Amino acid sequence: MKVVIAEDSVILRDGLVQLLIDRGYEVPAMVGDAEALVAAVDEYAPDVAIIDVRMPPSFTDEGLVAAVHLRRRHPDVGVLVFSQWVETRYAAELLSGSTSGVGYLLKDRVADVGEFVDALVRVAAGGTALDPEVVAQWVGSSAKRSTLDALTAREREVLDLMAQGLTNAALAASLHVSERAIEKHVGNIFGKLGLPPSDTNHRRVMAVLQYLGQPSGTAS
Repeated sequence: MKVVIAEDSVILRDGLVQLLIDRGYEVPAMVGDAEALVAAVDEYAPDVAIIDVRMPPSFTDEGLVAAVHLRRRHPDVGVLVFSQWVETRYAAELLSGSTSGVGYLLKDRVADVGEFVDALVRVAAGGTALDPEVVAQWVGSSAKRSTLDALTAREREVLDLMAQGLTNAALAASLHVSERAIEKHVGNIFGKLGLPPSDTNHRRVMAVLQYLGQPSGTAS
């Protein structure tokens, strides 16, 4: 797996590089600003990019703006936003097309290196990794609460974990129930959110997008 890192903190950047190299991953570029990030992805075509939100010159949302740009320019490159901040405006845009190959983790809430690496690998493979706190902030500002109000507490719990990228097997293990029970909950969620079977829309992605309060365009 080839990883590009965009992080302005030299200590954290070097730590991420060493962590990944120790696990056998290739890190062809580590940069400290958004412009260098775009150039590095253009040059090295990594499997995934780890991107901080606040970078030079203004230290506001340069990293997230670059992440949105990269999703359009290199849709096959996974994007894992790794930050102390939840920036909802551009994060919403990041997820507005498809959640395939997208992650958003909060630095202060990553307590296990193995879980971070697992999330990175999942995003590189086209999966999703969203911190529950990030999800909660999006849901709190959602304009589609009336639709979501139809969900039971357990269905919301299942959908929350789906938004974090868990498979049905992982959902069953996390909630200590059978996979058949999870399949029933997921089916109920699809029904209540008005997501019939489709050859073109990935219903799991569409359900997550509704949960995050985003437009429900076509996803694959």
